[in-house]
Amino acid sequence: MGFTDLLTDAGIQLLDNWVKTRSYIVSYSPSQADVKVFQQFKVPPAPEKYPYAWRWYNHILTFESEFSSLPGDPTKEYSAYGPESAELTLNPAKAPEKAPAAEEDDDDEVDLFGSDDEEEDAENERLKAERLAEYNIKKAGKTKPAAKSIVTLDVKPWDDETSMKELEAAVRSIEKEGLVWGGSKLVAVGFGIKKLQINLVVEDNLISLDELQQQIEEFEDYVQSTDIAAMQKL
Repeated sequence: MGFTDLLTDAGIQLLDNWVKTRSYIVSYSPSQADVKVFQQFKVPPAPEKYPYAWRWYNHILTFESEFSSLPGDPTKEYSAYGPESAELTLNPAKAPEKAPAAEEDDDDEVDLFGSDDEEEDAENERLKAERLAEYNIKKAGKTKPAAKSIVTLDVKPWDDETSMKELEAAVRSIEKEGLVWGGSKLVAVGFGIKKLQINLVVEDNLISLDELQQQIEEFEDYVQSTDIAAMQKL
């Protein structure tokens, strides 16, 4: 079976467990599978209850403008994806132990030193040197992906007469390398005042959240203050 009704706690729990160790619904990049599952949500999963589903949701949100161009079959239903067994997904501890993998990671396949029983002759030394050189080239070619964080930012206006449309436009006018704005909503805080709650994805080594908050607070006609409501590493 695949995912069940994602409007229920049980359905969201299935998704939360599924993306606990995955960045995407299938494969290693966003696809129509992510789009179909994402579109089942009217509001984001609660971060305090479903942290992994919340992280996945906000990450996929950054691709919203590219949904139609993502690879995959757009005619498939969301229920075609997900776990084979709801029982194993809701209770991962019940999963049977996996047999040892037949093949290890590519790095482990590189035999740098050969067998202890091999005769150490000139030919073996040459082969070991070649393997070591290949291994070093392979390792050097692997680049570590940039560390990213999903952030939910609260932006508070001065009063109920502040134009929240103009406030949000001012916030989104900030463009930086390593910064992607996501979805937003207005949240009531009392006395007719609403704050802007906006999601964003940042590359940790390029964006300082303190500096970003200061820059937003420079829109003094609209912004009273900013706060980080939630933050999670990707």
